[in-house]
Amino acid sequence: MAQVKITVRPNGPYRVEAPEGIELVDANGTPYDLTGKPAFSLCRCGASVNKPFCDGTHSKIGFQAAEAAVRAEKKE
Repeated sequence: MAQVKITVRPNGPYRVEAPEGIELVDANGTPYDLTGKPAFSLCRCGASVNKPFCDGTHSKIGFQAAEAAVRAEKKE
């Protein structure tokens, strides 16, 4: 199985790293050409003109989001 790492960047995109490659498809099931791209960033602010990829617009519009993983509460 391919090792995939997704990192949430502070007030920015999701950074996807997959040294062995990964398939990304659109809503119609058409794959994006990721040839030679072991890493890429996905927009999460919704303002990129290059969706689904990040183009840095989040920094221009002041996008803010939660980055920290929420820990599960222990049941007593």
